Amino acid sequence: MLEDLIELYGAGTVLMWAGALVGVIFGAAAQHSRFCLRAATVEVAGGHLGPRLSIWLIAFSAGVLCVQTAISGGWLDVSEARQLASVGSLSGAVIGGLMFGVGMILARGCASRLLVLSATGNLRAIVTGLVLTLVAQASLRGVLSPLRENLAALWTVQGGSARNLLDITGIASPLAAILAGIILALALVWGHRTGVQVSRAIAAALVGAVVGAGWLFTYLIAQNAFEVVAISSVTFTGPSTDTLMGLVNAPNLPLGFGIGLVPGVFFGAGAMALLTHEAKIERFGPDTPMESYLIGAGLMGFGSMLAGGCAVGAGMSGGAIFSLTAWVAIFTMWAGAMITHRLMTQGQPQSVAA
Repeated sequence: MLEDLIELYGAGTVLMWAGALVGVIFGAAAQHSRFCLRAATVEVAGGHLGPRLSIWLIAFSAGVLCVQTAISGGWLDVSEARQLASVGSLSGAVIGGLMFGVGMILARGCASRLLVLSATGNLRAIVTGLVLTLVAQASLRGVLSPLRENLAALWTVQGGSARNLLDITGIASPLAAILAGIILALALVWGHRTGVQVSRAIAAALVGAVVGAGWLFTYLIAQNAFEVVAISSVTFTGPSTDTLMGLVNAPNLPLGFGIGLVPGVFFGAGAMALLTHEAKIERFGPDTPMESYLIGAGLMGFGSMLAGGCAVGAGMSGGAIFSLTAWVAIFTMWAGAMITHRLMTQGQPQSVAA
């Protein structure tokens, strides 16, 4: 059936609709669960292991469980994914991850959270997301690209086994799936004890599951398409820049997974916000200074392109396939965010509000 759809509509169109389906589910689940890496880091930095951390752990472990189970069952092969097969940058993962973590605190949300909040009427998130996207584009192909390339070249790692944490550690995919399942169970129990509603816990697990679905959909389409199709999953900075620049510069967008993903997330999050009566207009104010958000957006835009992805693209999608650079990036994102939050809130009451 998939081969027939590809032959009838083309691989690009099928990829776009697969991205849209994944995006709608991700957006709705992320909005309902309050999935947010920044909120989790704020909790931990404040000395609390509470519901925000459990939500993030549920999503992350569910993503790893789904992906590694699919690999173990022979349904998925990610060896040709960019995060594993190509040359990676450890310097980019460290520097870019730290920058992204700092920016995430200043802007009160990562790239995915800003997109989700934009759909609920948060004008701060819309402005911040646009600036993030423009800086990311400048870092990828514009005036900031030479600086990004020079920083990325400081410390590189070859693709293949040298970039695969499972190969490096000798852990097989079935064991990785079992460990992820154990962490998921513990996170669910901890979430229940810290007051996470059942529906929010399920939504968080769905966030991780659609990361696995993204890998599986693009792999299956790549296996059945006549042209070369890149295997990928949920990520936001790159697709957001492609979508925005395509709308600005080209009458016709090249169809692909990311082109469907971004509007899908926006629609899914907006629909969930309307359904739960949580949609409302939010503006900049005295407690939410624009300059902080804009600086944070710039740091995240450059940092995500240097690190090879955002908190979801590197942290979730790359982490689920055990890319070495992705795990380094998510670790440094945590470190940068926690240090920044502690420095900014010394002697102040703790808050995780977006």
